[in-house]
Order: sequence, then C-alpha cells, then structure tokens
Amino acid sequence: MEYRTLGRSGLKVSTMAMGTMTFGGKGGFGKLGATDVEGATRQIDLCVDHGVNLVDTADMYSAGVSEEIVGLATKNHRDDLFLATKCRFPMGSREGKDPGPNDAGASRQHIVKSVDDSLRRLDVQHIDLYQLHGWDGVTPLEETLEALDTLVSKGKIRYIGCSNYSAWHIMKALGVSERGEYQRFVSQQIHYTLQAREAENELVPVSVDQGLGILVWSPIAGGLLSGKFRRGQDDPETSRHLGEWSEPPVHDRERLYDIIEVAAEIGDAHGVSVAQVANAWLLRKPGVTSLVIGARTEEQLADNLAAAELTLADDEVARLDEVSATPLLYPYWHQKNTITDRLSPADATLLAD
Repeated sequence: MEYRTLGRSGLKVSTMAMGTMTFGGKGGFGKLGATDVEGATRQIDLCVDHGVNLVDTADMYSAGVSEEIVGLATKNHRDDLFLATKCRFPMGSREGKDPGPNDAGASRQHIVKSVDDSLRRLDVQHIDLYQLHGWDGVTPLEETLEALDTLVSKGKIRYIGCSNYSAWHIMKALGVSERGEYQRFVSQQIHYTLQAREAENELVPVSVDQGLGILVWSPIAGGLLSGKFRRGQDDPETSRHLGEWSEPPVHDRERLYDIIEVAAEIGDAHGVSVAQVANAWLLRKPGVTSLVIGARTEEQLADNLAAAELTLADDEVARLDEVSATPLLYPYWHQKNTITDRLSPADATLLAD
C-alpha cells in the first residue's frame, strides 16, 4: 500500500480508504447495503491487513448507526487507523423527534453538537479528520471556521476538510481561514471517476494550486464501473437500472459503455476487474490522495483494495483518458488555444497536452 501526504498536513494516509455508507442499512441507506457489526469488523480487519489506515464515515449515514458500527468495528485497531467523519445534513428522525431548524448546516451550534455526538457514537476522544459534508450558503464562513478552529484547539478534532464544495466556495473558505488565522482545510472529498470527470474543470486545479488533498468518494461511480453493466446486456437484477442513477447521473449511456469496454480490455490484459482499472486510473490523476471505497461484500472489498497494487502503462492511461474525455467548457477551450505557453502546475492538470 502506498501512503500519500494529505494536503499541506503532515498526515500520511493510504491510497485506499474504507468507506462505510453501507454500515447499518437504516432508512434510505438500506438499498446501498446493511453491513452489521460482525461484517464491518471483518471488512475493517481486511482493510488493515492490506495497509489501509483511513476509515471514512458521516453522522448522517444510517442516522448515526454507521458511526456506532465504526466505533465498535475499529476497537482492535485504534492505534492503526485514522477516523474521518462529517456533518452538515440533518440526521433524520431521532428518538421520535423530527429534525429541528438548527439540526443542519454549518453553524457553530450545529457543528459543536455534531462533533460531541460523533465522538460519543464513535467512542473516541478525538476525530482525526472532520469534514463539512456540503456547502452552507447562509452561515458566515467566519462562524463556521472559528468553530472548527476552536474544536481543534480543544483537541476534539485534529484536521478539517470539506466535501462537495465548488472551487469558489473553497477559495473563499481558505481566504477566511488566512484572514482569521483559523485552521485551514487540508482536504476535499469529491466525486471523480472515469465516468464523471467534471472535477477536472475546477476542483482538481484548486487542490493542486492550494495544496488540498483529494479524497474521492464512490470511485467506481456507485457500481457503474464495476463491470456488471455492459452494452447489449440486461442490467443486473441486484442493481439499479441505469435510468435510475442520480449519483452520478448517466447523461450518455453509449459513452459509458465505451468507457467500460476499454477498461475491460485493459483489465483482461492484466487479469483484473474493470473496477480495479477504474481505481488505478484515478490514482494516476494529479492531486488524488486516496479513494474511499465501500462494498456490500468482502469479495467486492478485496477486489477494490487490489487496485492499489495495479500499475497501468502510460498508453493504457492514455486510452482511458481518450475514451472518457469530455469537451472543454469556456474559458478552458479559449485558454487551451491561447495560453499554453505559460501554464502553472494547476493549469496543466486540464490544459496541458
């Protein structure tokens, strides 16, 4: 297992991280999986055996049950693992009460309460990486970042990150952190795959430019790049149909099949799965620190973990780049035509030939 530095921090994390959205299976998360404590413990053990040192969860996953299971399943590995969790969204109905008006967002009230609740559910004294799960355009960033800074000072969290922000959200937050001398985001967690490369327009460049680590959620696109979906075949009975996908949405079914076919050819040459090829491609991309992988079964998890040992040849990466390429948006097509004589490393992630 390779370990990469998480942004501008001194923390080294494995290129594969354990995602736990399938833990618990409560509410709407049941369709994604329903891993119990026993199953989660086996998955965590498998990850540790492969060198994984980062486990990612969120308070909203199964309304806190995922965090509780993570706390129990990681007890034997507390010295080997970093725990990451998130807050922003309502938790759902708790103890017969519906969420109140302050049970969401990035206010000081919500963050402080959410951290204390997550510490209790995870049964730990501190959270290694605490991430804002989404943007809050109502709460002043000064309030949000001061609250996180205070929690770091108190030893309740050690590093902070964001997830699902746009690039201007990130730059505004980093500016507020610098001006207020608050803790700075070390990472962002984003969706980025062979099938959905929108992150390359702004989020990857801002990460390279500002020194943020990239954690990728759902790196095989929720199963789209597992190899189970193929042109001319019925969708698997145990999976969603392509028309039902919203994370990520499938805008061009034929393009998806083209990507899968190239990935399958490359996988056959290496004797590995489409999923491993998709993951290995991501690990070659600028700014990517770690892939947050989840699985319903231990077999799926083992297959995803194996991608950490797969090295793609440059020509194989080029084939995957070509088949999954998307048209440049403005102003990038103009920049591609006019400014490639003076590219920064961040610019080069999108514009360099």
